[in-house]
Amino acid sequence: MKKGSKAAAPDQTGIPSEPPRSDARGSDTRRKYDPEETKRNILEVATQEFSAMGLAGARVDAIAERTNTTKRMLYYYFESKEGLYQAVLEKVYGDIRALEQDLHVSELDPLEGMRKLVEFTFDYHDRHRDFVRLVTIENIHGAKYVEQLKTFKSRNISAIDTIEDLLARGVASGQFRSDVDAIDLHLLISSLCFHRIGNRHTFGTAFGRDPSHPRLRTRHRAMVVDAVLRFLRNTD
Repeated sequence: MKKGSKAAAPDQTGIPSEPPRSDARGSDTRRKYDPEETKRNILEVATQEFSAMGLAGARVDAIAERTNTTKRMLYYYFESKEGLYQAVLEKVYGDIRALEQDLHVSELDPLEGMRKLVEFTFDYHDRHRDFVRLVTIENIHGAKYVEQLKTFKSRNISAIDTIEDLLARGVASGQFRSDVDAIDLHLLISSLCFHRIGNRHTFGTAFGRDPSHPRLRTRHRAMVVDAVLRFLRNTD
């Protein structure tokens, strides 16, 4: 340390703040430190890094560099590389579940509510390809890291609760058949929406058509919605 320089003093969180810097007039200036904004930034960049490189290939150094922070800061918040990866998984699953709840499909006619839910699921997978890649990566790990998350199952049960409500109201109104299981239906919807993104490279190589191409999006969206609603339709 140079003579006359000041060591960084810890803030109330125990994390060292940025050392004071001198402006052109010689006075000390200090960038305000926002812990929550820092964490959000780290998670955003880590999502990109893990989805692109996987858990093994992702580099904490790269995440720290892109967030203008340090490995020490990342480990302070998340304890380890695996802890950061788990935080990313918790966030991406939390994001889709929260947005599902914001649809308020319980306030809609069950047929329209189901249509809106399927359209949302299709759009979310189409626009959030990091989410698709992270789910694929975690399946390679056999769900080892998500099963350690205490809130993972309770957080995701909201998706099933939403479908169960739509099914029950649809059956009561005579619109839906009565023999559909909510988890089976969630699997059907997720599969149709996930496949066109998650398997687009192998599918495109095999058949010469990228199913995620923007020109096919409108057709595929309508096809998925129609397939689900036809499956649910009460034909009695």
